[in-house]
Amino acid sequence: MYPGHWATLKPDITAVCNTNDGTALTWTELDKASNQVAQLLASCGLGKGDHVALLMENHLNFFVIAWGVLRSGMYLTCINRYLTPEEIAYIIQDSGSQALFTSDALESPAPLLSLTTELAGCQHRFCHHRSDHHLPGYQDYTQAVAAHAPLPLAEQPMGDTMLYSSGTTGRPKGIKRPLSGKSITEGIPGVERANPYGINEHSRYLSPAPLYHAAPFGFCMRTLSLGGTVYMMERFDPQAALANIENHAISHSQWVPTMFV
Repeated sequence: MYPGHWATLKPDITAVCNTNDGTALTWTELDKASNQVAQLLASCGLGKGDHVALLMENHLNFFVIAWGVLRSGMYLTCINRYLTPEEIAYIIQDSGSQALFTSDALESPAPLLSLTTELAGCQHRFCHHRSDHHLPGYQDYTQAVAAHAPLPLAEQPMGDTMLYSSGTTGRPKGIKRPLSGKSITEGIPGVERANPYGINEHSRYLSPAPLYHAAPFGFCMRTLSLGGTVYMMERFDPQAALANIENHAISHSQWVPTMFV
């Protein structure tokens, strides 16, 4: 399923929680915020089959943007935030991304400003500002989404991810699958069938890993699709991870660390 489904069943229950500062999004908040992202993308003239890049630290908005893209029938490319500006630009170009969401909390987002010529094809750039300094050349994410109603698009085709390999044997390679042709309301294809960990609407999943990586991102989105709650750590810390398991009553079988920040 998707946030809109779970928002009707448990609107005020937490969907995602940042374990570092306790901030959280209920299912209603995740549903509405992702609708605003979808509306923003539609206002940019983007639609089914288009590509969007996401370059961000572990943050609640990572999930908001991801669901906004997926419920618009678009491809989402999550980018390793530790890559060089040149490597980042290559992935944005190669994926054909027409929109980029990033953050000023990255270790060094400023060098991206020197690549504006290379990113000319990616005309819609949004930055989530966590400081008073606004990144030139990028629209303010908060202001951009606030201008749109938190209502679903008239049509919500199911999108997909187009994630890239590490590039250890040459340039990173994107993996693009055909779109399912289904609506987001039908859920992510195969999620319920391929569920070896038995995740359900009562699950509490701790993610200590970087969300740009395929495995942790996949586990988190699968948990949300099945109605479970994701507890996101901003970066891995073994003692904090054990404390989170105890504090949030997370069973060890639901803690599947796949890659550390």
